[in-house]
Amino acid sequence: MMLRGRLLIVGSMVALLMGGLAPRAQAGKRIKEYAVPSRDSRPTGVTAGPDGNLWFTELARNKIGRISIDGLISEFSIPTPNSVPALIAAGPDGNLWFTESGSNRIGRITTEGAITEYPLPTPNSTPEDIAAGPDGNLWFTEFNGHRIGKITTQGVVTEYAIPTPSSFPNGITAGPDGNLWFTELDGNKIGRITTAGEITEYAIPSRYGGPGFIAGGADGNLWFTEFYGNRIGRITTLGDITEYRIPTPNSAPNGIAAGPEGNVWFIETYGNKIGRITSGGAITEYHIPTAESIPIDLTAGIDGNLWFTEQLGNAIGVIRPTAASSS
Repeated sequence: MMLRGRLLIVGSMVALLMGGLAPRAQAGKRIKEYAVPSRDSRPTGVTAGPDGNLWFTELARNKIGRISIDGLISEFSIPTPNSVPALIAAGPDGNLWFTESGSNRIGRITTEGAITEYPLPTPNSTPEDIAAGPDGNLWFTEFNGHRIGKITTQGVVTEYAIPTPSSFPNGITAGPDGNLWFTELDGNKIGRITTAGEITEYAIPSRYGGPGFIAGGADGNLWFTEFYGNRIGRITTLGDITEYRIPTPNSAPNGIAAGPEGNVWFIETYGNKIGRITSGGAITEYHIPTAESIPIDLTAGIDGNLWFTEQLGNAIGVIRPTAASSS
């Protein structure tokens, strides 16, 4: 199950440019949306790249996309058919790294579009989220493999089994304590793994919360979404957990990221909103102009805005924190 959707080879650049095309929809100065050139591409993961652009995965079109802060989009085809690219992160080597949940690989793409893919040792492990670690490696979750994986920038993979059976690890991020923190969707726990591979787990107070994704906040804590529990959770590096209920019922909170203004921002996939939560737990929600767009992931860009993916809207959206007002 994937909440966000779900050999040196040089990728072919499709380079479909929007060439000054106006945003498909916008709501004042608050939210803009840019249509992805490939139809029904199901944009899923998004991250800020070292080149100042935003990079995203196209789940249904087997491509990696790049969008400038001006809305110019290029697309790069993944060599392996039906790889189902899921999430993406900037690596310590100046490249972008992404998971291929369909072909069971980890991919690397340069800012020029050259793609390399690395198969995983465990069959059908379904890599999901990925993040750069403090040790110079990339760390990722194996949703069906119930493992945390590590891949060096040379492509060497190591896997660590999670103590809880059928935990279904989903999101992962680097913490302020030098460890990696991850979510266990069915295990209903937050996990911590050291760079040496030692795992500690913390149970979430609410039953069936279904922690989805996780990110570090400006307050030095980790913040996570509870996909089933309709809450935003906060966990300290000591393992203390606080939960905050989202005003919109059954909103299915998904991707989460620290905002440039010190708050934490999150996706409401079924609520079709972008949410913001302060360090004190106050939540504000913002409607996405396109109805039933199915937003999935978001990240902060170098322009001081939050960028997000819309799977059914087939668009990349951007919200300006300083211009946001409740709606």
